[in-house]
Amino acid sequence: EADHLFIIPPNKDLSIVDGVLKVSSREPRPALHLPIDSFFISVAEKQKEGSVGIILSGSASDGALGLKAIKAAGGLTYAQDDSAEFQSMPKAAVAEDAVDAVLSPKEIANELERISKQAHLLLSLIHEDEENKDQASKEDKATEEADVKQEDLTPIYRLLKKEVRVDFSHYKINTIQRRIIRRVVLNKLESIQNYVEFLKSNRTEINLLYQDLLINVTHFFRDEEACEYLKKELLPKLIKTKSLANPLRIWVPACSTGEEVYSLAILILEVSGNNAPNNFIQVFGSDLSERAIAKARTGSYFTNEMANVAPERLQKFFDKIDGHYRIKKAIREMCIFAPHNVIKDPPFSRIDLVSCCNLLIYLDTTLQKKIFENFHYSLNKTGYLILGKSETIGSSTHFFTALDRKIKIFEKKNNVSTKAVFEPNFNAAPADAPEPETEKKADVKEITNNINLERIIDSVLLSQYTPPSVVVTHHLDIVQFRGSTGLFLEPAPGKASLNLLKMARSGLALELR
Repeated sequence: EADHLFIIPPNKDLSIVDGVLKVSSREPRPALHLPIDSFFISVAEKQKEGSVGIILSGSASDGALGLKAIKAAGGLTYAQDDSAEFQSMPKAAVAEDAVDAVLSPKEIANELERISKQAHLLLSLIHEDEENKDQASKEDKATEEADVKQEDLTPIYRLLKKEVRVDFSHYKINTIQRRIIRRVVLNKLESIQNYVEFLKSNRTEINLLYQDLLINVTHFFRDEEACEYLKKELLPKLIKTKSLANPLRIWVPACSTGEEVYSLAILILEVSGNNAPNNFIQVFGSDLSERAIAKARTGSYFTNEMANVAPERLQKFFDKIDGHYRIKKAIREMCIFAPHNVIKDPPFSRIDLVSCCNLLIYLDTTLQKKIFENFHYSLNKTGYLILGKSETIGSSTHFFTALDRKIKIFEKKNNVSTKAVFEPNFNAAPADAPEPETEKKADVKEITNNINLERIIDSVLLSQYTPPSVVVTHHLDIVQFRGSTGLFLEPAPGKASLNLLKMARSGLALELR
């Protein structure tokens, strides 16, 4: 009913089912009750890119995670500006990078009116999704989508590749299109073609689109069933075989802001009785987003981000500091975070468990196959792979066998050998085309007689296609660089040194030793 404010009764939760608001009894939970987050997450799951979330005046931080979910689903998010009487809730949402615009309530109302006039963009996307569901084959659907839409998106892929050096052309088109349409609506444009022209003259917008495309949604102990299986079955088995000389090594690709990495570290400590020395456990978290990695390294989280953490775990493994919860130092020291492109960069090695949940659903089958081969290469002979609930190993059954199909845990097969499949130049910006030759062309024989053409070609190929690498002495002093090593090395502060251990970025020196 219009012009009415509806408030849920005490001890009730609100969700959305088939487009209808549903009031239900609150479920007993071990930790915090966050009804706004719960409702917003329900809206994001059901309404996807058709959802809009708004946080107005309020205390605490409820709603921030829900807004993050709406934004990740392709919806639009707003928070009240300094006119809010109680600013904790809007400021918490802004701090989570979950807000598209901070406005006064009147300005938010104007935005809603404007968005309603652009509803045709969102409705067309929703309609396309419904039509796609009726197609018999997912592979056929992907091919058809590519034929119809890839041409429109290609200029955007090129701009992103040139500016941020990441190639999104192998991400599923529906995922990309949702986020592009979000940016079209937010920038008050009418079409993707208009947006392409806007991007060409707006470097800031390219970076905002890039951040939108990096989907950073995660939670502590996200899959309770998988966590229980790990704690009772898999981790005890792995820990029994480990020692200080052969530590337990876990890799979490696309780790976002680190919650899954720390959840695994906590589970390992609970299994080992909290007595395991730090260098016995190594949990690696990697992500394309440097912003997400920076937060993961701090190990500091808002109260609402602890909703899935039981009170006893909060007390045992976290310190409460100024309204935040921070992972205890001993656990942070077990966890190593680094920016990493799972498509382009060399995979981690000698891994016992790879936990890759909800990354592969955004990638096409070509990339999925390469990534599965890399995971197979990364894992030890007795290694395991965990996927998200909506993911499968597809046609890569020759690499893995299902240990538990429901929980999506797979065991490495050792009857096939693999090598790391990574592409150092996969995300490189395209080289500028040479200017047309206007002068008389030199004779080919004259060129080859005056220069060592073979040496020049070898040099160009080495610089463009060699994986990042260095040539070192037996004392690990660097004598030559090959490829772009900036991801792994940086000059150490103080006296200049080319020693590999001193130049290695945080978290890598231990491995090099």
